[in-house]
Amino acid sequence: MGLTCDTQTAKLAIILLAFILLCHGIGNVDCRGNRADQLSLLDFKKGITNDPYGALATWNTSTHFCRWQGVKCTSTGPWRVMALNLSSQSLTGQIRSSLGNLSFLNILDLGDNNLLGSLPRLGNLKQLQALYLYKNNLTGIIPDELTNCSSLTYIDLSGNALTGALPPNLGSLSNLAYLYLSANKLTGTIPQALGNITTLVEIYLDTNRFEGGIPDKLWQLPNLTILALGQNMLSGDIPFNFSSLSLQLLSLEYNMFGKVLPQNISDMVPNLQILRLDYNMFQGQIPSSLGNALQLTEISMANNYFTGQIPSSFGKLSKLSYISLENNSLEASDGQGWEFLHALRNCSNLELLSLAQNQLQGEIPNSIGDLPLKLQQLVLSENKLSGEVPASIGNLQGLFRLSLDLNNLTGKIDEWVPKLTKLQKLLLHRNNFSGSIPSSIAELPRLSTLSLAYNAFDGPIPSSLGNLSGLQKLYLSHNNLEGVIPPELSYLKQLINLSLSENKLTGEIPGTLSQCKDLANIQMGNNFLTGNIPVTFGDLKSLGVLNLSHNSLSGTIPTTLNDLPVMSKLDLSYNRLQGKIPMTGIFANPTVVSVQGNIGLCGGVMDLRMPPCQVVSQRRKTQYYLIRVLIPIFGFMSLILVVYFLLLEKMKPREKYISSQSFGENFLKVSYNDLAQATRNFSEANLIGKGSYGTVYRGKLKECKLEVAVKVFDLEMRGAERSFISECEALRSIQHRNLLPIITACSTVDSTGNVFKALVYEYMPNGNLDTWIHDKEGGKAPGRLGLRQTISICVNIADALDYLHHECGRTTIHCDLKPSNILLADDMNALLGDFGIARFYIDSWSTSTGSNSTVGVKGTIGYIPPEYAGGGHPSTSGDVYSFGIVILELITGKRPTDPMFKDGLDIISFVESNFPHQIFQVIDARLAEKSMDSNQTNMTLENAVHQCLISLLQLALSCTRKLPSDRMNMKQIANKMHSIKTTYVGLEAKKYGPACNEQDA
Repeated sequence: MGLTCDTQTAKLAIILLAFILLCHGIGNVDCRGNRADQLSLLDFKKGITNDPYGALATWNTSTHFCRWQGVKCTSTGPWRVMALNLSSQSLTGQIRSSLGNLSFLNILDLGDNNLLGSLPRLGNLKQLQALYLYKNNLTGIIPDELTNCSSLTYIDLSGNALTGALPPNLGSLSNLAYLYLSANKLTGTIPQALGNITTLVEIYLDTNRFEGGIPDKLWQLPNLTILALGQNMLSGDIPFNFSSLSLQLLSLEYNMFGKVLPQNISDMVPNLQILRLDYNMFQGQIPSSLGNALQLTEISMANNYFTGQIPSSFGKLSKLSYISLENNSLEASDGQGWEFLHALRNCSNLELLSLAQNQLQGEIPNSIGDLPLKLQQLVLSENKLSGEVPASIGNLQGLFRLSLDLNNLTGKIDEWVPKLTKLQKLLLHRNNFSGSIPSSIAELPRLSTLSLAYNAFDGPIPSSLGNLSGLQKLYLSHNNLEGVIPPELSYLKQLINLSLSENKLTGEIPGTLSQCKDLANIQMGNNFLTGNIPVTFGDLKSLGVLNLSHNSLSGTIPTTLNDLPVMSKLDLSYNRLQGKIPMTGIFANPTVVSVQGNIGLCGGVMDLRMPPCQVVSQRRKTQYYLIRVLIPIFGFMSLILVVYFLLLEKMKPREKYISSQSFGENFLKVSYNDLAQATRNFSEANLIGKGSYGTVYRGKLKECKLEVAVKVFDLEMRGAERSFISECEALRSIQHRNLLPIITACSTVDSTGNVFKALVYEYMPNGNLDTWIHDKEGGKAPGRLGLRQTISICVNIADALDYLHHECGRTTIHCDLKPSNILLADDMNALLGDFGIARFYIDSWSTSTGSNSTVGVKGTIGYIPPEYAGGGHPSTSGDVYSFGIVILELITGKRPTDPMFKDGLDIISFVESNFPHQIFQVIDARLAEKSMDSNQTNMTLENAVHQCLISLLQLALSCTRKLPSDRMNMKQIANKMHSIKTTYVGLEAKKYGPACNEQDA
């Protein structure tokens, strides 16, 4: 028996040894796990082309796959892969569909890598609960077979470039709780079936291209806490009967939602914490019931069309930290509408309050100082605030940003500014503040931006500003500052922008400013500065813009300016500079260099059109000094002769016609012969346009070598004389950067003795806007306008009309706004011209009883408001209507008189019928093509393009309402246009980077 037992034991030992050898690689059997899982993982590894951190270094057959990095297996055999986590490893390559064979997989996390290609086929993973592929470069559609993974609870595919619609069977994932698809390029509508998944807790579909409305069932989901749909193309209303009682975050920003909000909104979402509705088209009043949603911490409703007063019920929201209501039409005036400000003192956690670009009027209440001490940002820019700023604002010692710019505020600032010791940004530009700049501003140690431009500050620039070691932007232009530029400014080592233009500064420019190595923009034009241009400016390697124009600088141009690598604009015009102009560096590009008005300069590249430099011999030097002696003698004799001839002139009868005398002493005097010579005898070759009352010729005045446009009136046309007088009357007393500058008027007789009347304008090299919108007969438009140019042109004209209607001292109505009357300068700045039928407001109503209008129906068919056709008086509302038509023409590329507009269809109804869901049916294909770069991947910018087009069309439609009383005024329209431009340029900068050169604040 013993031998038998020993024999059996030996046999068992041999079998066990063989089994162990097999398990350790002798043969092809894997005794501790599933061979298919190992092969699937190795195949996945083959798809990875770059593994910088060595995450897959352990993935080889010498180590069991359950010990590979990122792999987690079941706790008992047969060992199967339960989780694969390789997130944030910077892996590059494609995800192989072999991962779809890991049938026991619960978690797949490959997020935050650089993986490419389409989503893998994972439909067989019935046990998969969490799929994390966020922040990669995945493309293509979300395959419908993913919905076979019936156990999915988490899906995170955000931050990729996925396209197409959502899978039609997405609603079958009955266990899904978290759906994250943000920041892709998904299109189509949100499926109704998504509302069937009652387990949903969080939905993130923001920053895509979804259209249509929000499915009704989504508003009823019982467990939903987060609904983030911002930055899409969604539209429709918020229903009045939804009941997402668990909802904590509602994010709908940057869409096209409209109409009014439900008045009982707080009853529907009592647990709401964050409400983001900015950049939509909501109207009406902000529901006061929001004050009952006591969990609210953030309210963001900027860039909508809300009206009425700001609810004082916000004061009940003790957890509120963020309120942004800027760019609406919210109102407050003296004694009314400011109650909310007093109520907000109870919001002890409030950190940001932004009410910019609204209709807040009158004085700022003293209760401003009762706002919570936690307040960090207070933004009241672009309202109609007036009077002095209450000293109580100095109580807000937690502020790091205070924006009161673009109002009508007055008084001094020395009582309250020094108390705000935590300020980082102080924006007070474009007001009427006065007094000296307090030296105590230097006691604000954290200040990085100080903008006091466009005010009435006087006295010297405090030298103590040099103590602000963190100051980056200093804007003091357009004031009445006197004295020298303090050399202490050179202590500002972080200074980027320095703007001191349009003051009364004297003395020399401190050469020590070259110690501010980061200076990118220096503006010192229009002062009384003397001395030389500092040679040390050549050390400012970051300098992009240098404007020293209209001073009394002397000496030569430093050659060190040639070597500035990023210089893009140099203006040295109208000084007393002498010598030879350099020809290298920036001076080789005459389009960005201005040196005119320096009579001592010579040479330079040909396009600068400066006189050549001449070599002066010793003999000429002697002649020069001799001339200096003789000139005073001959000058005295000439003066006697002039007095003599003047006495003779007084004895002669005055001529019947005297050119330009009545137009103003400051205007250039020209004769008929001057204009004939300038236009080559008014030749057809120089003809550039025809109007109702005459023709326009291009010319060049010989004396001043100035390119001009000469408008010659056809006095045989009825109304031409009146048109000439109207235009003279309008243009002699108004000046604005967006009004066509008139050089002079000429009223005389021509060579045949006939009466001759003409107006002389500065020539605009880019012609009129009409030629840029519409192809010429037998040719093409001179270029294509992109969206940014289109917006800028609209802003320019809105500013011009705002000035005419509200700012020029005597309300002026243009009466004939149309693209052909909008001229474009060489920098594409738009200027409004042709005031031939303009009317002063007071004159437009000076009609006798029974007369409806002083001018009848004046203007151009298609741009005339409907009330004019009924005999209405010319009004500012009429210009508003015409402005709206011009915007529609710019965006659609169609004239209001296009042949397609018939049988009741006009350009307004054409746009209205496709707004807002099908706007690309009406937008000019050329504008869309130029604005939507096919290569761009930045969804934020693409959404900005779409949102700006929506905003422009909506603004245009509001301008063209039939009733004048329903139209906004040009002040409101100009504010809206600036907001649209700011929004678009700001979002564009996020893709392309900030603009090279900052303008004055």
